Amino acid sequence: VHSSASAATGAGEEELAGTVLSEAITTSDMTSPRHGGESVADVLRAHGVKFVFTLVGGHISPILVACEKLGIRIVDTRHEATAVFAADAVARLSGTVGVAAVTAGPGLTNTVTAVKNAQMAESPLLLIGGAAATLLQGRGALQDIDQMSLFKPLCKFCASVRTVREIVPTVRRALAIAQSGTPGPVFIEFPIDTLYPYHVVEKEFAPKNTPKGLMGKIIAWYLQNHLSNLFAGAWETCDLSPLPVHIPHATEDEVQRCVELVSRAKKPVILLGSQATLPPTPADDALESLGIPCFLGGMSRGMLGKNSPLHIRQNRRDALKEADLVLLAGTVCDFRLSYGRVLNRQSKIIAVNRDRSQLLKNSDMFWKPTVAIQGDAGSFLLRLSKALKGHRCPEEWPRSLKEGDAIKEKANRAKADEKTERHLNPLSVLHRVDELLAEDSIIVADGGDFVGSAAYIMRPRGPIRWLDPGAFGTLGVGGGFALGAKLCRPESEVWIVYGDGSLGYSVAEFDTFTRHKVTPVIALVGNDACWSQISREQVPMLGSNVACGLAFTDYHIVADGYGGKGYLIGREDESQLDDIIKKAQKECREGKAILLNALIGKTSFREGSISV
Repeated sequence: VHSSASAATGAGEEELAGTVLSEAITTSDMTSPRHGGESVADVLRAHGVKFVFTLVGGHISPILVACEKLGIRIVDTRHEATAVFAADAVARLSGTVGVAAVTAGPGLTNTVTAVKNAQMAESPLLLIGGAAATLLQGRGALQDIDQMSLFKPLCKFCASVRTVREIVPTVRRALAIAQSGTPGPVFIEFPIDTLYPYHVVEKEFAPKNTPKGLMGKIIAWYLQNHLSNLFAGAWETCDLSPLPVHIPHATEDEVQRCVELVSRAKKPVILLGSQATLPPTPADDALESLGIPCFLGGMSRGMLGKNSPLHIRQNRRDALKEADLVLLAGTVCDFRLSYGRVLNRQSKIIAVNRDRSQLLKNSDMFWKPTVAIQGDAGSFLLRLSKALKGHRCPEEWPRSLKEGDAIKEKANRAKADEKTERHLNPLSVLHRVDELLAEDSIIVADGGDFVGSAAYIMRPRGPIRWLDPGAFGTLGVGGGFALGAKLCRPESEVWIVYGDGSLGYSVAEFDTFTRHKVTPVIALVGNDACWSQISREQVPMLGSNVACGLAFTDYHIVADGYGGKGYLIGREDESQLDDIIKKAQKECREGKAILLNALIGKTSFREGSISV
């Protein structure tokens, strides 16, 4: 008897159960030219996977080659983190599991930040990792480390495949777990001897000389037995189809209680988080029917279009203090809501979240839900809107909030018209870009201060057309997110809004955009030669700008070197800025990756914003 795939799961997930009886190896198992990489590719194709992002390594070559033969596009990047970020973007935009494959050891350790980001952003993602051969693990093999211990805290499910026949059921289970409950990353490591053909692995197992003595014969017998068990039953017909995905839903009683609360509310507000965009029921159709003013966060930005009367963009803190009912639809009371302190203690609060720990975060201290529902936010809102059909909140409430919006945005626009001490006003640059954005644009946000300003000014035109890292606040997502977005939505204009600091993490992916030809994007770099989000606090509080200063680097030339096209934009180009943006859009449509290196000055727009 041997153990099935060594697996670990997160809370709420079952262990891979049981043991599998040892199977006798057959002649067909030994003579077949097939390899384990083909089994991985078969399952991925059966689950509708279209892309695998990677940085190549010998441990995983059979998977990449097999996927390519089946028509799954292999997209290689210049850093493993980018491969995971790209898979994350595919998961968000496609509603399926994004897939990244990297080699053992340092290939996997390079992904840790990106996997943690996917966990906190609740993105269903499969990370495939190479590993040392089963018999050599823990014996000092090349790039052999305890990879499972690294990823167990980050992933809903981790497995180390031990035999070829375990590949199909393990990958199927991992893909289902990634999408079930609260979506998140899963990890499978494939020892190299589970991926290559029998005849290749046999050469590595075979003793170089005829065994001598009892111990030599015992070792030879052990190795042959291990090899036989590794491949026994490897090519038997298996079910490749997707396993059921389990999604929590509100009960009828919970929905009815919320119907009663909403119907009595005079000043209700909805706060939507990224969970409201998850399949199978995105929330956009329900919002117009409910007629309740909404604040949109994360990927739900754009869910109500560019100019909806229900979408409130400014003065959120004031609105929450005045509201008599707040519906948290996938929104979490973490630092983004001051841990719940911005909520009025007199308000009725309905909280809906797939993850119980996120649902009740900080409710023991700063806020208390009137109704807390562990369930899918999108389907809940749809059921709520159907039950409230014909009911709308008093029209003067959203109208008053919208009037406050207009006043605040007029003041912001006035700040955009101010002259900075040097270079361009960053707010003016962002307004000009926003006005010229194509209706199908996707905006990728990767930075601190410049991106923080963009979040107030730029208006995504539809749901899941704003991609930011999420609660982890990770820098470096830009290249990967844009790559995944352009592959999922090739017809869309994809913009990356970079700070000059964050650009350094993924500017090398301009090589990737160029090599893969069908992935041209436009990068707008707010170049103020500073880590401004940190400097804004550090200098007045501690009296030093140490480690915050950068240079007005020629990033446009870097883009040229990687095969893209770069433009330097300074104050002297201000009158031609619209023409430069339009030219960049035209060249992007023609297949060129573009970088706009905008030299910007300082404004007081985000004074008082926090970076920790």
